[in-house]
Amino acid sequence: EDAYDRLVFPAIQREVRSDLSDRAYAGAIANFALNLKPLLMQPPVKGFVTMGLDPGYRNGCKVAVVDATGKVLDTAVVYPTFNERKKQEAITVLSGLMRKHHVRHIAIGNGTASRETEAMAVEMLRAFPDAGYAIVNEAGASVYSASPLAAEEFPEYDVNLRSAVSIARRLQDPLAELVKIDPKAIGVGQYQHDCPQKELDAALGGVVEDCVNRVGVDANTASRSLLQQVSGLTAVT
Repeated sequence: EDAYDRLVFPAIQREVRSDLSDRAYAGAIANFALNLKPLLMQPPVKGFVTMGLDPGYRNGCKVAVVDATGKVLDTAVVYPTFNERKKQEAITVLSGLMRKHHVRHIAIGNGTASRETEAMAVEMLRAFPDAGYAIVNEAGASVYSASPLAAEEFPEYDVNLRSAVSIARRLQDPLAELVKIDPKAIGVGQYQHDCPQKELDAALGGVVEDCVNRVGVDANTASRSLLQQVSGLTAVT
């Protein structure tokens, strides 16, 4: 009885707990992978000049206009949440960019001040009946904008403006833009850091690779990050 209390029962308890934890981790990782796939496979809105709005209060709303291929055409910072005068100034600036570049779609990040920015966009779009807007999930945009990859791609732009570019491109081609970000930063679920990181990385990486190979890439316009997900290609090749 003493041996059971001191040795056998604690050993059984540890083994059962370990087995249950492994099952829970496996289930959580499978759920994260399941959540990631629809984010990557969102239908693109290609072929149009797009304006990306990264909402904010104190630092303002960052604006980036990209052409149909994702090339940056113009950037700006407006402050529509300060007061009514600033809001009208923002509408004037954005309307000028809309006319100058013939913008057809506006992508608004769903973060801080998103509702106020959306209200401003709705008011502005009354003068542009052929244009529309969409709310875009901006999870991971700040991670990408501060990454070495973003600095290499946009060395001339501020970190905040890179986020606006990423938001605009997410509407145009979600898959091509999201592959640049660590899948764990895209917002596929909570408590990811509690899971075994090696298994989690392998599962999420497999989903990204599967989605890229399912959709295919244009070798002439695809980024390096996208091409690296193609089966048979590596960073070297």
